[in-house]
Order: sequence, then structure tokens, then C-alpha cells
Amino acid sequence: MTTAEQPREYHFVLTVQKPASGGCIVADWSGYLTPEPGWTRHDTYQAIRAEHVKQNPTLAHASVLFFSLEPNQL
Repeated sequence: MTTAEQPREYHFVLTVQKPASGGCIVADWSGYLTPEPGWTRHDTYQAIRAEHVKQNPTLAHASVLFFSLEPNQL
């Protein structure tokens, strides 16, 4: 496998908001992952959202305020 073909790790930040009694809930989540071969940016976003909902079921129908996906290398 050449350098160009090696899997690349990405850092993500996700901010969501959901109405709640008397206001709203805003939550941030960040981490890193290596997308599966052939995944698109959208596939990666969907996987991140699914994992976020799995870990935080009350935020299942929250609106996404911010999403960032960048290579995790300086």
C-alpha cells in the first residue's frame, strides 16, 4: 500500500441542539475516526451521527448546528 492509499484519520466536531422544557439543550461532541474504504464525507457524517445518537438517545432528533471533519494531522 502506498502512502496515498493508506487510511487517513480524521478529527470531527459535532454540535447539536434540541428543544427542551424552558429552553433548549445544546451538546458538543468531538473525536477522531478512520473512515472505511470507499466512504464518502456523507457516509462518515451519517456514521458519526448514528454513534452520537447511540450514546445520547435523547438527542436522536436534534438539529445539527455545526459539523467539521478535518484530517487529524498537523
